[in-house]
Amino acid sequence: MFEHFASLLSGPLFSGPVLAPKYLLWMWRGFLTTLWLTALAALLATLLGMLLAAARSGGIRALQLPAMAYTSLFRNTPLLVQLLFWYFGVPSFFPEGAMDWLNGEHALPLFGPLALHWPSFEFLAALCGLVCYSTAYVSEEIRAGMRGVPPGQALAGAAIGMARWQVLRHIVLPQAIRLTLPSLLGQYMNILKNTSLTMGIGLAELSYTSRQVESETFLAFQAFGVATLLYIGAIAVIEAAGHLHLRARRLRQGRT
Repeated sequence: MFEHFASLLSGPLFSGPVLAPKYLLWMWRGFLTTLWLTALAALLATLLGMLLAAARSGGIRALQLPAMAYTSLFRNTPLLVQLLFWYFGVPSFFPEGAMDWLNGEHALPLFGPLALHWPSFEFLAALCGLVCYSTAYVSEEIRAGMRGVPPGQALAGAAIGMARWQVLRHIVLPQAIRLTLPSLLGQYMNILKNTSLTMGIGLAELSYTSRQVESETFLAFQAFGVATLLYIGAIAVIEAAGHLHLRARRLRQGRT
């Protein structure tokens, strides 16, 4: 796959000097890190966002107030500041030797030559920052979807003896996710774009590696041009998924 990627960029896309395969490989690895970080952050933010939305809508005041405080805190704090806090601030509370272990090489053998490697502390800090920040926005999207579920559905669940949390889990939240999927895809695009801020804590994602390539080759247009194309390609895939979902939804509604 990387060979195909390199051949495309060595063609007529750029005039003048092109990037050597070594630098394209740097950027490709950074792009894979960006995609992996985006996928994990989107998954965890969605799961936690569902819990946060349920806490705010569950009718239990002891849960509503902390959920509101969480949303307000993380929505009104710059993401870069949060990333710096996770990278520089949180380790000061770790016991002695914890950072050495986190920065060490660890691998879990799977089968054959394959193994699951422990990520770098930069990756873990970036993941924590992105998840905490994105959860606040995802939860608001899900809450908006919950308000779009007809009230009669919740009343029907209560009528058959379901508790409030059971109604949220089995009736309201699944429908809210379907209703808000286009908006959630927009949040996933934001997560992908926000990964570029993790270069501020030294994570070797796409923006960081493109800056490295530019510093070493002085080919700014080529380095950042390749990065731009990769970002656009990833965003286009998410947009295409959203369009396919909407089309399938319209087809289902047309059959009913």
